[in-house]
Amino acid sequence: RQALEEMRALYEQNQADVSEAKAGRTDLIFLIRFRHCCLLRNQRCILAYLYDRLLRIRALRWEYGSVLPNTIQFHMSAEEVEWFSRYKKSLATYMRSVGGEEGLDLTQDIKPPKSLYIEVRCLRDYGEFEIDDGTTVLLKKNSQHFLPRWKCEQLIRQGVLEHILS
Repeated sequence: RQALEEMRALYEQNQADVSEAKAGRTDLIFLIRFRHCCLLRNQRCILAYLYDRLLRIRALRWEYGSVLPNTIQFHMSAEEVEWFSRYKKSLATYMRSVGGEEGLDLTQDIKPPKSLYIEVRCLRDYGEFEIDDGTTVLLKKNSQHFLPRWKCEQLIRQGVLEHILS
């Protein structure tokens, strides 16, 4: 806000001096150019600040999900909340368009997994579980298996499987 107020003052001073320079006062041209350079610098600073805020808001979508906590939303302007909403919808549309009929949740693993397969323990009887390569695994209570991470993450969230950490 302070930079914008400074820009308004510089612009008004330049407008007044330009009209005088047109009347014949050529000594004001250097001052007008200097103020114009100050205006351009302030404009670059403001744009860099706004771009940084947008990058931070985009990172919030990946960190918190599609719903922001009220404490964070309180510090955002209406335009930033609207931008977050549009970004959220755009990301959801893209995730539905890739990965087949179910879509692909890109926000699931922010950090790439160390291995594609994980060791899991079955917490309750589930029955047969088919992996994409066509093999079936019988998931019985207390049985342990080495399965693809992406295939069994939903069962872990449902409480059928438990990830065994070495």
